[in-house]
Amino acid sequence: MKTQTIIIRALSIIAAIILLQTLFFKFTAHPDSVMLFTTLGVEPWGRIGLGIVELITAILLIYPRTIAIGSVLGLGIISGAIFSHVFIIGIVFNNDGGALFMLALAVFIACLIVAIMKKDELLAYIKK
Repeated sequence: MKTQTIIIRALSIIAAIILLQTLFFKFTAHPDSVMLFTTLGVEPWGRIGLGIVELITAILLIYPRTIAIGSVLGLGIISGAIFSHVFIIGIVFNNDGGALFMLALAVFIACLIVAIMKKDELLAYIKK
């Protein structure tokens, strides 16, 4: 297996695991998740809808043939999360020490690197 393939797979799996881990809190209506989405003014439908999109993204990131698409979708989702942290809810939310923000940055960086490494595949999708 080529080094580039290993890097892509590792980063996509890391991003998928983080996305999947946060789904538990969204889908079980954990009080912290409800508070976050209430602060954003999109509770409950924003929480549930985003959870569904994150689940789809994680699946795309895990399946080798769809990693490129999953990385772009992940960038879009996580850009919204980072924007929300910076401009609305704050870097530190509910005394989490910035953990949610750091996880969002980790997903963003992983998806960005994967998208860059898969740029030829992504350009091929655009040309179709």
